[in-house]
Parts: sequence; C-alpha cells; structure tokens
Amino acid sequence: MGYLSPFDPWRERSLCTCPFKYTVNPYTGCQHGCLYCYASSYIRGFFSPRPKSNFLDTVRRDLTRIPQGAIINISSSSDPYQPLEARYLYTRRLLELVSSNYVVEIVTKSDLVVRDLDLLLKARSVVSVTITTLDETLAKRLEPGAPPPSKRIRAIEALANAGIPVVLRYDPIIPGLNDSKDSISGVLEAAIAAGAMHVISSTYKIKPDNLARMLSTFPDLEAKLSQVYRDRKSRVRGYIYADKEYRYSVLSTVRDIAHRLGASFAACREGLTELNDKGITCDGTFLACR
Repeated sequence: MGYLSPFDPWRERSLCTCPFKYTVNPYTGCQHGCLYCYASSYIRGFFSPRPKSNFLDTVRRDLTRIPQGAIINISSSSDPYQPLEARYLYTRRLLELVSSNYVVEIVTKSDLVVRDLDLLLKARSVVSVTITTLDETLAKRLEPGAPPPSKRIRAIEALANAGIPVVLRYDPIIPGLNDSKDSISGVLEAAIAAGAMHVISSTYKIKPDNLARMLSTFPDLEAKLSQVYRDRKSRVRGYIYADKEYRYSVLSTVRDIAHRLGASFAACREGLTELNDKGITCDGTFLACR
C-alpha cells in the first residue's frame, strides 16, 4: 500500500474502538502548529509541512486494492485543510476520487472544509471539527496556525445546514487550561447549537516534545500537570496518560453535557469504553451511513 493504509495506530481495541477503516494524509506535517500535537514526535520536520510526492497517482493505485464502500479517513495526523491545501488542492482532488464509492470521514480544524461541500454532498460523509476552546486569545496561543474557533463554529453551521453530519471533537482536554465545566459547556453548547450531532473527547497525552512546547507557552501549568501526570506516570504505548480518576471524571462531564444538549458521545483512546454510547461507532461514521 502506498499512501492509503489501514487505520490502527494503537493496535489495541480497548484504546481505539473505531470501526475498520483506511486513512490517508495528503500532506506530511502540519502548519497549524498546535502545542499539544503528538504527531510531531514521530514525523520528522512536522512543523515544516510539504505535499506528498506523486500523491494523486499513488492514491489512484491504492484505491484499486480497497473495496468500494470502505471508510476512508482524511486524515489522522496532518490536517487535510491546513493552509497548504488552498495552494495544492490535494484534499479536494482526493475527494473527487473517493466521493462516489466510499464513506468519507474528514477530521479538521479548518473552515476551508466548507469549500468542498459539493463533493461531500456526493459522498456518504461525516466531518469532525476540533474545537478546544471558544477563547480566541487562548486558541491563538494553543493552536497558533489554525483558524479561530469562531470560524470553526461557522463551518459547523454551514456544513450542518447543507445536510452534512458534523461531529465535534473536544480534544484534547488539558488540565488547568480547558477542563472546567464552563469551558466544556461553552464549546459544546456553541457547536451543538450550530448543528454538531456527536461529541468525541479525549485528554491530553504527554510526549516530551509536546510537553516542552506546552510549558514554554504556559509555564503556570507545570504544577497542575505534575499533579495529574508526572506524579502517577501512567504510561500507555509511550504516552503519559492523566490519572484514570481524573480522566473518568472530566470525560463523564463532557458526556453528561453532550447528552443534556441532545448529542451522542464517545471517548477517544482512553480505555474507558463504558463511557461510550452504545450502538454507535465512536468516530461518528455511523452518521455518514444513515
């Protein structure tokens, strides 16, 4: 396989409860510069992104080996609608190839996704939009290259009004930064009012490089993170997880608010499958198949 490959980053069903699907990243690296990013720990030059060489020709070959009707995730490590997309159009060209015969799952922080409504409407599609805070100043520090949250809310509204099912990713939850009930309620209320139907959430997973970026920008977080992470050192596949009691509590809060607002809920990569709503796929692809 070239650029399209089976999505199985955790190789453990208790952590990743997504249905079987394929994933493809049109770009290597990402311009959004999110401090908490985990992909920078294993992709060289991640914050100096570039389009993949021979991308469309390689994907055409890959598709001959993938059964029609399969789920294709765009994308799992690099935002498919980062600023490079406005120049290269690789994501749009990819959608032209897959929109008729596959289930399409988009994951993005960018309102540029609205440009491709025409192609998303041709597919069985679902769009996940990540929003970590409604505070524009905080968002600019945390995700310096990404569009502001107000644009993401408007994108959710535009997608939903056009009939595209939308998922909110409240991800990651960072202790002491966006884990208050007011912060969670604010984001969920705005996104669900705009049309999001399902909420996915997960907590911040520490890697040495993303921790260094976080503490350089938010030095006052060190004591809180030390309490929730370093003192307990819960390691899962190379990531330091927050204490399980903290994760269960904060994710339960997100779930309860989502339910109060009429949305379904699933936790992502937490090993807390009991929090997930029954009878749905955690990634929201069940919405695309309605």
